[in-house]
Amino acid sequence: MNITLQYFDCCPNWKVADRRIREVITTLSLNADYSHQLVNSPDEAEKYGFHGSPSILIDGIDPFATEVTKVGYACRIYMTDAGPAEAPTIEQLTAALGV
Repeated sequence: MNITLQYFDCCPNWKVADRRIREVITTLSLNADYSHQLVNSPDEAEKYGFHGSPSILIDGIDPFATEVTKVGYACRIYMTDAGPAEAPTIEQLTAALGV
């Protein structure tokens, strides 16, 4: 399994997502290749189909994107049971990973 965290430096939310992804990988002892992809510009956002920072790709697919999720160079908000958040919850990540 490949997990990629797409982000840009000016958005602090990617650090929350990074901690949660690492926690899920460690807690579940997942055999996963985990990497980061820095998106440096609106042009790169278009090129990569970037849905905002942070975006999480699992085997190249953004499991949190919907048909209305826009591509763009912006901070991303995730809907959780507690309301809008800067990153998916541990439970949402676990479900997205299919474990």
